[in-house]
Amino acid sequence: MKNQHLKGTKRLIAAFWNSVAGFRDIWRSEEAFRLELLIFVISIPVALVVGPNAVWAALMVLSLLFVVIVEILNTAIEAVVDRIGTERHELSRIAKDLGSLAVLLSCLFPVIIWAMALYKSIASE
Repeated sequence: MKNQHLKGTKRLIAAFWNSVAGFRDIWRSEEAFRLELLIFVISIPVALVVGPNAVWAALMVLSLLFVVIVEILNTAIEAVVDRIGTERHELSRIAKDLGSLAVLLSCLFPVIIWAMALYKSIASE
């Protein structure tokens, strides 16, 4: 690792630029990430209007941010597996499928939270 000798603020700045590079890489390579990020951005004003209160609106938005984060981790798993080798291997399949399952299950968070928030909004009227 080239930045392990850095300390303090310089290390934080280097980590920030590594994160920017990661964002650029996933933006270019993952359509699912671009779609999930778009939904996340759109959800912010929608949650502020639809959410029963500020706490619910925050939960609604954060539930979608969680999906974006899991997608990033899934993409990282896929990159590592592909780095090891492109030939078909059962363990590679399992790793990629489990990452995909994590994304799928993370999608339940916004479904449940948004449904509860909408129910609470409608029930309180």
